[in-house]
Amino acid sequence: MISTHILDINLGTPAKDVNVTLEKLSGANWSKVTQDLTNADGRINFECPYEEGQYRLTFEIENYFKKQNLTPFFLAVPVAFNITDTKRKYHVPLLLSPYGYSTYRGS
Repeated sequence: MISTHILDINLGTPAKDVNVTLEKLSGANWSKVTQDLTNADGRINFECPYEEGQYRLTFEIENYFKKQNLTPFFLAVPVAFNITDTKRKYHVPLLLSPYGYSTYRGS
């Protein structure tokens, strides 16, 4: 399973209604696996096959900040990562502000 959680560190609250796309690298091209919006707790659990490979989450953050009447510096956050063990869960959280972000492999 691949999941994510976005925390708006500017407000100290989960970032809801952020569009996130999950893609998998196929040869030299990224192929869309699925897409969803974060829920009220800022989370998404993606329904996807358990396959090894290189994946990318793209967080479309521009509209999230525009709804707060902010002009963010970053418009989207792409995070590419490698899945090697299909028996474990992969959680990729995003800590977000209008002018920066941080991510890590969660549990």
